[in-house]
Amino acid sequence: MPVPVWGTAGPGEVIMVSFAEQTKSATTDVTGKWMVKLDPLQATSTPASLLISSQTSGSKIEVLNVVVGEVWVCSGQSNMAYAMKGVPNLKTEASQADKLKLRMFKVQSMRAPTPQTDVIGKWVVCSAATIEGFSAVGYFFGRDIHKTTNVPVGMIHSSVSGTAAELWTSLSGLEKEPSLQGYVQLANATLKNDQGGAENYPKEIEEYQTRLKNWEATEGKAYGEVMKAWKAANKDNPAAGNPPVPAVPKPIPPTDPIGKKPTVLFNGKIAPLIPYAIRGAIWYQGESNSPKPFEYRTLFPRLIADWREKWGQGDFPFLFVQIAPFKGNPPELREAQFLTWKKTPNTAMAVLTDTPPNLHPSDKEPAGTRLALAARAIAYGENMEYSGPEYDSMKIEENRVILNFHHVGGGLIAKDGPLKGFLIAGADKKLVEATAEIQGETVVVSSAQVPAPLAVRYGFVANPEVNLWNKDGLPASPFRTDPESMTEDVSPNKKPLTETISPET
Repeated sequence: MPVPVWGTAGPGEVIMVSFAEQTKSATTDVTGKWMVKLDPLQATSTPASLLISSQTSGSKIEVLNVVVGEVWVCSGQSNMAYAMKGVPNLKTEASQADKLKLRMFKVQSMRAPTPQTDVIGKWVVCSAATIEGFSAVGYFFGRDIHKTTNVPVGMIHSSVSGTAAELWTSLSGLEKEPSLQGYVQLANATLKNDQGGAENYPKEIEEYQTRLKNWEATEGKAYGEVMKAWKAANKDNPAAGNPPVPAVPKPIPPTDPIGKKPTVLFNGKIAPLIPYAIRGAIWYQGESNSPKPFEYRTLFPRLIADWREKWGQGDFPFLFVQIAPFKGNPPELREAQFLTWKKTPNTAMAVLTDTPPNLHPSDKEPAGTRLALAARAIAYGENMEYSGPEYDSMKIEENRVILNFHHVGGGLIAKDGPLKGFLIAGADKKLVEATAEIQGETVVVSSAQVPAPLAVRYGFVANPEVNLWNKDGLPASPFRTDPESMTEDVSPNKKPLTETISPET
């Protein structure tokens, strides 16, 4: 694809860009902005230099060690931010990291009331020394894409823990959906009231980081030793009292003036990336929208459409992870993700029902590898199964319900024993455990307690225990056959959402 290169200089300057035996020129506009588009390039891991020069002023910028390959945006909240240093198989991956042609650009946190034009960050080459800081989902995804394509893979990592989807959607994107106008009003209020504070915030952060570095150099190390000794001395003494405090208090970070307001992360961490030539995006988010899962049915597709509209690359692949089993992750949010996948073209969803219950599963390899399978099929055109069974439709025959699926692949299977996780209900909407059997490419569900069934649910709880897979090694998503008729969950043992999402650390 054409490769945009852009920047700023003085108004009216003539800018020359040279790379890979191409030279393109552009004249800056009245605001100093310029952009050229290099012709499509051949992927290569041989480093080259990118030379940008002003024919007017004579100034030059040379960017070294540039390679050409596939670029993907990795975004979302804490599960995308989760670093490789926390995964159980870090040592194994680190041992092969030097052989991978993988790089990651981590966009530093920046919230803004208006769209920005630049970000802070740098490309880091994957190696045994750097792998710990990589987004784990991004790494496993990029690793598999590289092994499949045998070309360099660049991951632009832009995520923030504890953030909701409305923060990652532009103001104009939110304005296009009538049901999201409350977010539009809140974003406009932020723009009106907090502009001054937002402008000073980057400087305050820089000053805080300087103070923190000085504190760690003068006080932090000694205090760490004191705490270590105190913990060791009192590990078996629950009545030990309060731990010691440092002689000089640790610096406190400044308060973000615009916090978790709509659009601020799109403005600060996505808008500056556009129009970088990307193959697509991977996304792991949803936990922070759990209190409003029905709204997410509208908000999430709007976010995807918004990014595609802004990038101007058509319906580029947008691949996402369904939130993992956990007592605080409501089934209605997974359903919103499932429905988004069904109605939004060029998307795919990685299902994690086989993951041990955890808000932040430490094993990120299943998420990354399943996203990569989807990319291989959707972005790279491989003829392969990339999803577990996807509920499509149902048919009632007397006292049983017959379920039809897409993505059957090599066939449906019950993993590790008889099918489980199915519930069935009649007109009274009382759900009871059901017997479920695979018959060809369908699942037949019934119960002696429900002679006239109307609806079926599969794994429709916060922490599902399910085992419907296809023979291609991919699990089915939880679902209910009546999502459009329901406004609240009536499944058994439903508990109110009491967990809170941790703020950004």
